[in-house]
Amino acid sequence: MHTVLGANGPIGEELARELYRGFTRDIRLVSRSPRKIHDTDQLVTADLTDPDATDRAVEGSEVAYLTVGLPMDSGLWERQFPTMMRNVIDACAKHGTKLVFFDNTYMYPGTTTPQTEATGFEPNGRKGRVRAGIATMLLEAMRAGRVDAVICRAPEFYGPGKTKSLTNSLVFDRIKAGKRPLVPVSAKTLRSLIWTPDASRAMALIGNTPDAYGQTWHLPVDQHRLTYAGLVQVAEEVTGRRIRYTVLPLALFTAGGRFVGPLGEVRELLPRYRGDNIFDTSKFATRFPGFVVTSYREGITEILLSDTP
Repeated sequence: MHTVLGANGPIGEELARELYRGFTRDIRLVSRSPRKIHDTDQLVTADLTDPDATDRAVEGSEVAYLTVGLPMDSGLWERQFPTMMRNVIDACAKHGTKLVFFDNTYMYPGTTTPQTEATGFEPNGRKGRVRAGIATMLLEAMRAGRVDAVICRAPEFYGPGKTKSLTNSLVFDRIKAGKRPLVPVSAKTLRSLIWTPDASRAMALIGNTPDAYGQTWHLPVDQHRLTYAGLVQVAEEVTGRRIRYTVLPLALFTAGGRFVGPLGEVRELLPRYRGDNIFDTSKFATRFPGFVVTSYREGITEILLSDTP
């Protein structure tokens, strides 16, 4: 049994599809309101902040994939993420279940230094501190031998369908809607963006590779990184129309965050937009040379020309 904890988001849904395509049809989907993706899926309703519910959700699983996302709310993250991680570690340790944790980069310093799996944690905000804390909790459990686990880390998303990210909402979603895209902070710095289906495919592969466990892996991105200006240029070529954009300066987020909650919640992430963001994935590319990464042009084409809203 392979169990997806947090099965309703874009990462969890595509993960379930990839597991079904390539590894197993014995799949359990867990969330507060799980929905079947395949006829054979087993559904379990559970709140992972409840230790008993988490234990029941994990019981009988060979591998559990923790892909839970929460809204951009620092207080909510502080209240729920540590509790969920503790409960999932305890349940996996009790039942001898392997754990695959889908992580992000919020705990990394917002500098131009390339990010590798060895990059130290230097969070500059509340959400980054939460992510550093839960990653450290899992690393300590791994070192103590309590759980056989692996961390799969991804940078900012872009992708089809329900994908949520600053780049999707401000740039690609607006282009698709015929609106002027809004570029955060700078159009001239290189971005490392991960195509969400690639993240899920890579996580399924890592979770089914025994020698990948006990480590942290950066999930694969297109190495031909583009600036926002370059991404908009690709969008122009894909759509065949001129697209003008507006750059939103850091000061706007700073001032707006005092009055508009969502702007304040993303402010701690903005230093990484001032300079090149280089997320190094050479470890994954060396271990899995046959993995085909979606190019930015392929991804942008799918987002903008797909009929999916």
